Order: sequence, then C-alpha cells, then structure tokens
Amino acid sequence: MAEQVFKGYYKFEEATREMLRDGWLYSGDIGTIDADGFVYIRGRSKNVILGPSGENIYPELVEQKLNNMPYVGEALVLERDRQLHAMVYPDFENLDAEHIPETKIPILMEENRKEVNKVLADFSRIIKIHIVNEPFQKTPTQKIKRYLYS
Repeated sequence: MAEQVFKGYYKFEEATREMLRDGWLYSGDIGTIDADGFVYIRGRSKNVILGPSGENIYPELVEQKLNNMPYVGEALVLERDRQLHAMVYPDFENLDAEHIPETKIPILMEENRKEVNKVLADFSRIIKIHIVNEPFQKTPTQKIKRYLYS
C-alpha cells in the first residue's frame, strides 16, 4: 500500500476496511473537478436527497445559500413528504441589535425563502421554513447532528 497520512482507525478494523479500499480514502464526500483541476465538494453521499424526477439535491448547498441570508444564524435542510423544508435558527443577536421584534421573524424568514428560491433549481426549492428557538446540536467538529432532526 502507498504511503499515506491516514492508516486507519485505532482498534476499529471494520471501519478502516470501509474507509480505505484499494489505496483510496472513501470519505463519503461527493464532488467534481473542473477543467483547471479545482475540486468542488457538493455534499455528502449520505445526505443526498433524491428530487421528484431523480435529481440529486445536496442539502449543504441549499443550507449555504440560506446561511448567507439576513437574520439566519444557521439552517438545516430536510426532506419531508417529498418536499424540501428548512429549519432555521435565527440570528437573535443581530435581530436584537437592530430592534426587530420576534413577531417579525416569520415574515423575514419567508422573505429569505422566496429570495433563496429565486437562485435554486426548481427541484431544490424550499417549500417551508420552520423556525427553531435553540441552536442545533453539533458534533465536536461543529457539524450539525443532522440525524437528530430527520
């Protein structure tokens, strides 16, 4: 086997066999390489949502767009009833700083949903935003524990 940085998991041979095969590291990331050799990570294979006509929807890409909208602290995109829904933890600090009452949050998030949907493909548009009042639970590496919200 070629020299590598990662030799496997300590005392966890089964996981090592799944992750390392034929000299390759199978991380579960899905990406593309452009003509200049740049790699773009689209999402994780275990998170891909199958669209209505078989399209691959990468929730991380939709979340990234939502996270860049005003007053969004963090977002999580999920499939419910064959449609995309977003859970959003608002940026309460910014809302407070601008003296925006909590009663306006649903209106602001609906405006964000409409704006995000303008730049998304039809099959990956968000049907509804659900506002959550607690930050999402995260792993030690600060990734949202997606499985807790499915």
